[in-house]
Amino acid sequence: MPRRHALLFLALLLQTGTLLSAQAIDRDLLEVSIPQLEKLYASHRYTVTQVVQWYLARISKYDGIYRAVCAVDIPDALATAAREDADAAQIGSSLQRGPMWGVPIVIKANTSIKGLITSDGWKGFVIPGHELVAPMDAPVVAKLRAAGAVIVGQTNMPDFAASDTTRSSAFGRTGNAYDVRFSPGGSSGGTVTAVSGNFALLGTGTDTSNSIRMPSSTSAVVGVLPTRGLVSIAGIAPLDWLLDDTGPIARDVTDAAIALGVMAGEDPLDFRTAGSAAKAQPGPYTQYLKADALNGKRFGVPAFILNAKSASGEESLRPETRAIFMKAIEEIRAAGATVIIDDSILPATFQEAVGKIKTGPYHAEGFDSFLKIFGPAEYKSPAEYAKAVGAPLPPMVAGRPSANTPALEADPTAESNFFGPQREALAIYTETLDRLHLDGFVYPGAQMPPVDETMPQNGRLSSGPHSDTGWVNPIGVPAVVVVGGFYAGGLPFGLEISARQWKDGDLLGWAYAYEQATHHRHPPVLVEQGLLPNAR
Repeated sequence: MPRRHALLFLALLLQTGTLLSAQAIDRDLLEVSIPQLEKLYASHRYTVTQVVQWYLARISKYDGIYRAVCAVDIPDALATAAREDADAAQIGSSLQRGPMWGVPIVIKANTSIKGLITSDGWKGFVIPGHELVAPMDAPVVAKLRAAGAVIVGQTNMPDFAASDTTRSSAFGRTGNAYDVRFSPGGSSGGTVTAVSGNFALLGTGTDTSNSIRMPSSTSAVVGVLPTRGLVSIAGIAPLDWLLDDTGPIARDVTDAAIALGVMAGEDPLDFRTAGSAAKAQPGPYTQYLKADALNGKRFGVPAFILNAKSASGEESLRPETRAIFMKAIEEIRAAGATVIIDDSILPATFQEAVGKIKTGPYHAEGFDSFLKIFGPAEYKSPAEYAKAVGAPLPPMVAGRPSANTPALEADPTAESNFFGPQREALAIYTETLDRLHLDGFVYPGAQMPPVDETMPQNGRLSSGPHSDTGWVNPIGVPAVVVVGGFYAGGLPFGLEISARQWKDGDLLGWAYAYEQATHHRHPPVLVEQGLLPNAR
């Protein structure tokens, strides 16, 4: 539903008095977690419809400033809520509720939702009469629905998820929940602003280089990048399908663990998930969440992050970020862990090894496969898109016109291009863990604070905050960002932790222990008027 229609619909709800007393419901639902919401439902304090209406009202009130939610699906959200309420009334206490029953969520706009436009942030997919309307749900969306989640809308993102800030040619700019003038990062900036601002309880993000983790660090939320293969990426418009991943974004680790358990699973449409059930730590992931999970653990700090230099020779890790990161290290140590800083821990040669992993020749295969299954009836391939619209898809996603590399599985050079270099880089990562008896690595989720987008940075429009975390994707290891504190100016800092492949449960346990030891998160104070409400 277009935004203007959605807000008119919500205005009717407000006029007819179907929403509860704002003061009472604000007290109960602001910053609510999934376990807390379950208790509210069990005690019959609220219906699902009342909770969904509360989140829709938040979007109506604030999103004109923050522009995090690019499409609100009020009819389907209220229909789902009404169905769940009817089930609860008819079946009563014997109702078998899914782990996310009645939980309002948002989905990033590159992820297929049946009947809605998968804009991918790009104006070319919202051309009237040629919209990329999804014929079916992406598998992760289907899993979330089956678990009882209520989808209230889609979140804004930069074109094709290819930016460190969230400016969309289709829907404009998203602002940071803690200060709308500042960037929420990219490309999951819409989701982090929506979740941090309490427009939804939880959301999904995607990550090709840092796009779950870096924006999570700007917005005081928990962002999970699973082991590649734990969660299917089928039905998600790819930027680089060999690096892409998807995971939950939540306000606390418990909610993220619940959502990851729902999203995980093998999928015939994603070859990387084959055999994952046998490799992964078993769910539910909440079983790993223990307050003493950091006790006795050992972590290393990647040397290339602490020692990296920019093109001008300056340290790329900003001094204020280094300072708050060092404080976070002391907090980890106070929770019982050992943190080692040494120049032999993932030095620059590790980055060089990661850089040898080549995925570019296979870009076209990813988008071809996506459109074939999840494209609209009008176009099921890039060629059909060009014929229908009269303009081609950009090479960024469709591949170069001269590209003639065969599909990955049939390419005799795939071993030297991708699989071999990936194994070599992963071996360096694992060898470092083994040699120093480390459980994982810790480092900043972004190497700088969120940037002010109302003023030029270094003489030009800001391209967003940046991070040195893109090396995680090519080797397919899991990582999580947890709230690590706040800068002096009030903007968030995110601490990132990575682990061995398939140790997602342990990883969430460490994040939970740090969260419980520090309790850094506090909600943003949103405004109804602010700078750049219509900035493009």
